[in-house]
Amino acid sequence: MNLTALIAVAIFLDWLLGDPPTWPHPVKLIGRLCRRLEEICRKLPLDPVITGGICVGLVLLVTGGVTVLLLRAAVLAGGFVHGLAAVVILFTCFALRDLLRHAFLVHEALTAQDLGLARQRVAMIVGRDTANLDREGVVRACIESVAENMVDGVTAPLFYAFVGGPVAAMLYKAVNTMDSMFGYRNERYERFGKVAARLDDAANFLPARLTGPVIVAAAFLLGKDWRAAWRIFGRDRLSHKSPNSAHSEAAVAGALGVRLGGPSVYFGVVVDKPYIGDGGKPAEPGDIVAVNRLAVVVMVLFFFFGMLVVVPGFGL
Repeated sequence: MNLTALIAVAIFLDWLLGDPPTWPHPVKLIGRLCRRLEEICRKLPLDPVITGGICVGLVLLVTGGVTVLLLRAAVLAGGFVHGLAAVVILFTCFALRDLLRHAFLVHEALTAQDLGLARQRVAMIVGRDTANLDREGVVRACIESVAENMVDGVTAPLFYAFVGGPVAAMLYKAVNTMDSMFGYRNERYERFGKVAARLDDAANFLPARLTGPVIVAAAFLLGKDWRAAWRIFGRDRLSHKSPNSAHSEAAVAGALGVRLGGPSVYFGVVVDKPYIGDGGKPAEPGDIVAVNRLAVVVMVLFFFFGMLVVVPGFGL
């Protein structure tokens, strides 16, 4: 089975199963590895930036090494087992179903007019304080989360799967996990997490920039305002502290005709963020359904575009 077919099966499994909570998911194992190596590396008598970099290197070495060993061992068991191992590894790198499910649960609470429950559910997928968000604030937070995670959970893993197979896709997940654990601008991680944060920025640089135009294409196919999506993408794609996050958010904001970004509260502190989009209408619960549909079409389109650049057998 070639790499394209393996990726297609993995996407289908993600759509069918999502992230089974009882399975030993590799991201959880990588997270435990990060914590253990952080404890060890912080004891080194070196600058925190250097110790953080050593930690990042060790996590990548272990993650990549284990992935390669698993695939090589599977080869010895035969072609079917090797293909199965590759599919399982790739499957764990995608997160579309869970992303859509979390967003749908927020939409469900809003539809039931239960703002308190909607705040609780959106808090599970965003980093900001949600206790005082109004109805529109909950919707905007949910849309932003889906838009940003189109890259982290969908297009970036797909990109690395196509150019480097299961090994590259799993290494990307390790980078993304380290950023989510170490990439904070606080006293503990400002220096220790610098390498992890910069590496995540570098890993997402190209996938984020490819995702924006794909969202525009998806908007066209779904009958959304693709012209506004392209215009806002071109204008606001750098309107974020992260060099990558606004690319997908800008295209989504234009497609849906809503305004994202703006002041948000994190740990009790108001953080002023640039607005993204023109905001021709207030964000409504139906926009959550619309962004979920965009995410599905984006994955399909990105898969077909990825087939054009696949490197047969590489990373297997």
